[in-house]
Amino acid sequence: MAFSKKQLEILLFPKTKYTALVCDGAIRSGKTSVMSLSFLLWAMSNFDQQNFAICGKSVQSAVRNVIQPLMGVTYFPKNGFRLNYSISTHCLTVTRGSRTNRFFVFGGKDESSYMLIQGVTLAGVLLDEVALMPRSFVEQALARCSVQGSRFWFNCNPENPRHWFNEEWVIDREHKKNRLHLHFLLDDNPSLPQEVKERYENMYSGVFRDRYILGKWTVAEGLIYPEVAAGLGIVPSVPRNYVKYAISIDYGTLNPCSMGLWGLCDGVWYRFKEFYHNGRELRRQLTDEEYYQELEKLAGDRKIEMVVVDPSAASFIACIRKHGRFFVRHARNDVLDGIRKTAGAFQEGKVAVCDCCSGAVSEFSSYRWDDKKNEDKPIKENDHAMDEIRYFVNTVLSGHGIARAARRL
Repeated sequence: MAFSKKQLEILLFPKTKYTALVCDGAIRSGKTSVMSLSFLLWAMSNFDQQNFAICGKSVQSAVRNVIQPLMGVTYFPKNGFRLNYSISTHCLTVTRGSRTNRFFVFGGKDESSYMLIQGVTLAGVLLDEVALMPRSFVEQALARCSVQGSRFWFNCNPENPRHWFNEEWVIDREHKKNRLHLHFLLDDNPSLPQEVKERYENMYSGVFRDRYILGKWTVAEGLIYPEVAAGLGIVPSVPRNYVKYAISIDYGTLNPCSMGLWGLCDGVWYRFKEFYHNGRELRRQLTDEEYYQELEKLAGDRKIEMVVVDPSAASFIACIRKHGRFFVRHARNDVLDGIRKTAGAFQEGKVAVCDCCSGAVSEFSSYRWDDKKNEDKPIKENDHAMDEIRYFVNTVLSGHGIARAARRL
């Protein structure tokens, strides 16, 4: 396997004077795979009968991004390494000759996660996607590294420049961290074919292109979907031969309620009909039963594969299920990940909105980032169709729910 200059610097990090390695920059630039390899080789060369931590946003993401690729590295069995991962204990045990070390997997998904890692003594920690973890978890993981010679290994894609990890570890203006910082771009991964690079470059726009392709720590500001507001993915309302149907809903009583009817045609999901009710402006709230009748009108006599609803709308979900016609799927409601996936879906032509959906088309032109925040957040105005479209992309296009719904029908 050929390595780029930047990747070789990761492999040589254990021979440097630094106690921490920080790798940031573009996606698919080879940061995680080479860091995982270097981390394991360093641990097995310098320690015996020690504990290490491999941390991700979740245990599942750490297993997917780090453990599974390590298990597939042919260098290890050819050179006397034995790797065994226990799903029940989330522990990777690595043996070579008389040496054995244990690599425990942790997920740092929220502020309470720091309690999971308390009490363990570590000789090193690898934090994959560290910018997605709360500071309390990261600092607890570092505090557990009390074995002499322990080191910290970080990698991430850029976020808001005011993010605590950028200010503390990437910038390190006062040079207190004794860390080696390596910044990666797509060209730093020699195993990535040119056509794949071009595909990734075309997948993102706006702030996501700046961060995931150009590798910049940049503020999310302005319109959230600028290309869609300019007409990308807004298509004429013409008859199409839809083969599947789904409905997405952002439920509101005083706040607006937005429902979108989607049809699949030639591999593209079209939002071709909508219902939009603003109880505050119209000075009339609808009951759950009245909203259900509007859902029935929107669906017509079509066979609806699933209805995707924000899980917080418990009473309305109960109302839909009571009638027994529609299969309800709780929406995946991760805002930032959903926005990123939605922007990518429009960029790749996987979704489109018909120009008759005036509520959604109007919101695309006003849905903006809140640049007064120190974190990425949309302004909570004119966002109900935006939320509902995000629910659809994040749940249906991400592969969550349609297959399960189809089995129920």
